[in-house]
Amino acid sequence: MLQLRQAPLRRFEPARGWQSPVAIPRRWLAVLFAACALFALGMGVFSSDDLHRLWGLFAAGAYLLAAVAVLAWRSARGVDLALILGVGGALAAPLSVLAEQGRWQPEVGVIARGARLMVHHGSPYLSDAVVRAAHDPNVYNPYLPVMAVFGIPRALFGPGLLTDPRVWFCVGFVVIFAAGLAVAGARDVVRWTLLVTATPVIAFSLAVGGTDVPVLALICLGLALLWRHPRTVLAGAVLGIAAATKATAWPALIVAGTMVLVRDGRRAAARLTAIAVVVACAIIVPVAALGAHALVDNTILFPLGLASVRSQAASPLPGHVLADTGPTGHLIAVSLLCLAGLGVLVSLVVRPPRTVPAATWRLIIGLVLMFTLAPATRFGYFMYPLGLWAWLEIVQLGLRRGSSARLAGAGPGRSSSSDATQPSPA
Repeated sequence: MLQLRQAPLRRFEPARGWQSPVAIPRRWLAVLFAACALFALGMGVFSSDDLHRLWGLFAAGAYLLAAVAVLAWRSARGVDLALILGVGGALAAPLSVLAEQGRWQPEVGVIARGARLMVHHGSPYLSDAVVRAAHDPNVYNPYLPVMAVFGIPRALFGPGLLTDPRVWFCVGFVVIFAAGLAVAGARDVVRWTLLVTATPVIAFSLAVGGTDVPVLALICLGLALLWRHPRTVLAGAVLGIAAATKATAWPALIVAGTMVLVRDGRRAAARLTAIAVVVACAIIVPVAALGAHALVDNTILFPLGLASVRSQAASPLPGHVLADTGPTGHLIAVSLLCLAGLGVLVSLVVRPPRTVPAATWRLIIGLVLMFTLAPATRFGYFMYPLGLWAWLEIVQLGLRRGSSARLAGAGPGRSSSSDATQPSPA
């Protein structure tokens, strides 16, 4: 009797060696750092923003040195040196210089002011009358209350490198994103976290602003807690905190809730949603009680372009281009945004995701549509789909290691769930 079996090792060979940045082919890793260097150099030469140019000049040299280190040392030491150069030159050095000089993008100042207001008045928002009478868009605070936490060190202890909100954005991202990788089953979490942090997607954002970076990390951790060993209560708490940080986290809660509903049942979905809503409301409601109109003006009307002052967020994307043509174009942009959101909701009903990877991809698609069609948008917002994709790929590489090991151990007389055997008559 002959047994015809698949050759499982070949199928998984490309993924087996990628559980760590150390195992990535050196030429590929060098190309990655070289591409980062080109982006940074372009930013340093062509950007009209002084902060962006400073970051670009720091980061371009660091990325080039990282590429050289990867090629010069074939051992893990070369990769580790490249990661240190990337994080140090593209994040730590420019952030330190800008923090010491007190220079940042306007949103960081908005958070610092919101933290002072929170400490002294209990709400991070200026009064409704002040906001509506203002002509400066930076008077508005489009962030939800948790975001002000990152500015509290500065509000309590005054200006300084260690009290800069960007430093705490960085700490929050590294700790939470690493936890999201570890909980989901990724391998070599420290190196992967350093590599992701060193890329322009994260390093550039943190050096000059960084408000969205901790929100991304919270979303990743919330999804991770629903993956291999689902912990709906803890996941709900994390997603609730994310939802009370910025509205960009709300789609993640909807997608995650739908996935849990079809995978684990109504009780688990109700528990996840209830915990998230309770946590978010426990944070937001006390602030809303001090000024509900100010909360709505700052966090809903202003981001949608419906306030008396328009947001400075602008990129040549369809939503902003339409909104910039006038009231009719703005109405069309908002309508398209609502239709896109409705389309994603319909897709969740018609074909709901049943796994965390499927839910992550549905969230990525929804966020891309939202950022493309939003009246006030920036290219930087695409950090969310890019970061989610990176997190998902890193975790799946780690999980494939276990699959490969099981397949490798499946000899004659053994079987594996991933290794189907087909008998053939003699």
